[in-house]
Amino acid sequence: MKIAVASEKGMVAEHFGYCEGFAIFDIEDDRIIKSEVVANPGHKPGFLPNLLNDMGVNTIIAGGMGSGAIAIFDEKNIEVIVGARGNAQGAVESYINGSLKSTNSACREHQHHEEHDE
Repeated sequence: MKIAVASEKGMVAEHFGYCEGFAIFDIEDDRIIKSEVVANPGHKPGFLPNLLNDMGVNTIIAGGMGSGAIAIFDEKNIEVIVGARGNAQGAVESYINGSLKSTNSACREHQHHEEHDE
C-alpha cells in the first residue's frame, strides 16, 4: 500500500494543490517500510490526482482539498482523508492504526488562489 501526504516541511499541508510536496510512504504489514518526498510539480486542475495515481498511491492525506480533486481520486478508487493536521508521518501512523478519520469536507475551489499567485 502507498499513502501520500500533502506536506510542507514534514507537516500535513493545509492546501493539497499548493503544497510544497508529497511525502510518499510504502506500507507493509501495518508498518512504514519506505518513505520519500516528491516535489509538487505545480497546481493544474486534475494533474496532481492523476500523477499520484500513476505513482501507485492508494490513499491521500491532506489538510484540505477541493471537490474537483476529490472527485478524480474517487473515480480512481483512491481514498481521500481531509482535515488532517500535524506531522506527516504521524498522520500516516494514525491512519494505519485506525485513529485518523476524514472530515469529508471539501474546500471551495480556489478559495485561496489569489494568495498563492506571485
